[in-house]
Formats: sequence, C-alpha cells, structure tokens
Amino acid sequence: MTRKETRRLRIKASVRGKVSGTKQRPRLTVFRSNKQIYAQLIDDATGTTLASASSLKLELVAPKKEVAAKVGEEIARRAIAAGIEQVVFDRNGYLYHGRIKELADAARKGGLKF
Repeated sequence: MTRKETRRLRIKASVRGKVSGTKQRPRLTVFRSNKQIYAQLIDDATGTTLASASSLKLELVAPKKEVAAKVGEEIARRAIAAGIEQVVFDRNGYLYHGRIKELADAARKGGLKF
C-alpha cells in the first residue's frame, strides 16, 4: 500500500469515528476510482443502503467533474424521492476538492441539506 492510500485510510477512519447516519439523516458517502464515481445514502443504525447512484449507470461521455455533478444530481433526486432531505456528508478520506466537491455541490443544488 502506498503512502497516499495509507493517508486516505487514516483520514477515513478519523472521519468515520465522527460521522454516523440515521434513517432521518443518512450518511452520504462517496467513492471515486480513476474512471468512476459512486454515491450512497447509508443508514448506519441498520446497516442498509437507502439510495445509490453511480457514473456506471449514466453512460455519459464527459469530463470527470461533469460526470460527478450528474451523479450528485441523481443521488439528490433519488433521496428526495425516498423522502430524505438532510444528510451527513462522508468524503471517505478524499480531499474536498475536484470531483468530490462537484458531487457535493450538485447534491446541494438538487435539494439535499448538509
């Protein structure tokens, strides 16, 4: 494991120690790979995923930041449809910059509060 991965996992553990989702206010967690980006709404009390969205299902050919924004809009739309308006944001150890920030801003614009 590289130093960069180790650092991210250490930050992730620190964030997860402070952030927990409930049914009324689930945790919006983000995972990004080199090609895709995924978002899930998780109820940590029961360990269930309430809604999810990913760039795999969009099949959109665009720059990565634009794709992340579309995923943010999609997760917001699915959350509102499920009756969820407030979430806790879990950046999963990634810096709040670039694709992570685009996804979060699009989710806020879509109607989620965090």
